[in-house]
Order: sequence, then structure tokens, then C-alpha cells
Amino acid sequence: MSTEVNNETEAEIDLTEFSAIAEHVLHHMHVNPRAELNILFIDPEPMEELHLRWLDLPGPTDVMSFPMDELRPGTAESETPAGTLGDIVICPQVAARQALEAGHSAAEEMLLLTVHGILHLLGYDHAEPEEKKEMFDLQRTLLLTFLAERGA
Repeated sequence: MSTEVNNETEAEIDLTEFSAIAEHVLHHMHVNPRAELNILFIDPEPMEELHLRWLDLPGPTDVMSFPMDELRPGTAESETPAGTLGDIVICPQVAARQALEAGHSAAEEMLLLTVHGILHLLGYDHAEPEEKKEMFDLQRTLLLTFLAERGA
């Protein structure tokens, strides 16, 4: 996988951990190993600008996904073609607030948001109840298998 992870914030972020979870998710979703993915951590102000520009919603949000080549999950017999999956942008400060409310660490929240963002890039959505159940069940399974394999 060609995953680039960058942190433009003051938050302490283990970039290799986010590269590893991206690799885990893309492997389990049968995405071509040559697919490209970018993960960027940014502060609330630029996140708010993106949120307003692309979704016309005020305030910073936790994660936004920007698909490029509209790749979809493959299968064990047929992985996706190589291409650019897209960009995921995460705001650590918003994630930290959500983590506090959820009762887990900011790092765990950002790992969850990474999985969530990748699933959006792969065409999953949560607008309808059936879609939400499918996407949220899948993101939970992917995160838990990642954490179990890492011994977390």
C-alpha cells in the first residue's frame, strides 16, 4: 500500500500506527496493494473551512473523506485495480472531545475515524439505516481485528 500520513497539528500522533491501520483495512477490503491513500491531521480552523466549503456546514468536524478514483472493495478472488483511493482529513481536537464523551482514548477515536474515512472512500455510506448498520458493523470489526492483531 502506498499510504502517506501527515500531521499538521501539535497533537502527538503515531503516524506509523495510522499507516498500519490503513494497510489492515485495505488488505481486508481486497484493495490493490498499489492503491494510494493520504491521511492528513489538521487543526480545527482548516477543518472548519473544508467542512463549510464541501458540505456547507459550520464548525469543524471529526473526519472528511475525499475520494479520487472511486475504487470499490474487491474480493479475495479479484482485488480492486490500482489507483488513487483518495484523502482522509482528521481533526485531532474534535476527535479528542468525542473520545472523552465515548469513554476511550483520542488515539482510539482517531483510529476509528481512519477506518470510517477509508470505508467512505470505498463507497460506504450511512445515510440510510441499513447502510449505517452495514458500515458501522464493518468499521467495528475492522478496528477490533486491527487492535487484536496489534495486541492492544
